[in-house]
Amino acid sequence: MSKMKIMIDPGHGGRDPGAVANGLVEKEIALTIARNLRTALLNHYNVEVRLTRDRDLFLTLEERARLANAWGADCFISIHLNAGGGTGFETFIHPNAGKATQDIQNILHPEIKNRLSCADRGQKKANFAVLRLTKMPAILTENLFLDHTEDAKQLKDSNVIHAITEGHLIGLQKALHLPALKPNLKPTNTKPNTATPTYRLRIDGKQVGAYQQQDNLIEHIQHHLHAANKIELERI
Repeated sequence: MSKMKIMIDPGHGGRDPGAVANGLVEKEIALTIARNLRTALLNHYNVEVRLTRDRDLFLTLEERARLANAWGADCFISIHLNAGGGTGFETFIHPNAGKATQDIQNILHPEIKNRLSCADRGQKKANFAVLRLTKMPAILTENLFLDHTEDAKQLKDSNVIHAITEGHLIGLQKALHLPALKPNLKPTNTKPNTATPTYRLRIDGKQVGAYQQQDNLIEHIQHHLHAANKIELERI
């Protein structure tokens, strides 16, 4: 059975910073959340994950959709931070999205919102290019407002960034029924080797005996200690 493929799209990048306010830059926070989400998905679930960008790179909206389509992604999630005088959290899917996409939004949205102390701006629809041009279920999240004082304060808190990441993680797991990673299997023969080791004793290159009992071994070593030029022990 092939693994589920998830394409994560950190909004903006390069010469397009996205929203900038209160000492925060959208492209930077979006990339941080995307990287954290990728790591969490790969650490917990049997999935394949890619990012449309893994550095401060400018990509057109068409290029982002093309990357997901060419890979054959099963789900596309675009991560953004909001601005424009509002406050809170919201998600978007395309107006013509099918039931599969609507189901993802219905599950993902509350998983993120319930981890945040903010207004719920609702589950919305919009004709955004990355939602329109992708050929798989696609959703865009707007995670708080950079230009709102209280929202910005939250976004500067690493615990809030973790909460946003966790909401995306659990929401995707539930919506896509992601299988957990199987624990590494131990070898079938797990009995410890409890046999007493045997040591071969050589004095000046000549074997004088092989011993299992520690007392006997020490006694023979001490016997030759002062006269021998070279004493060798070999575990056998």
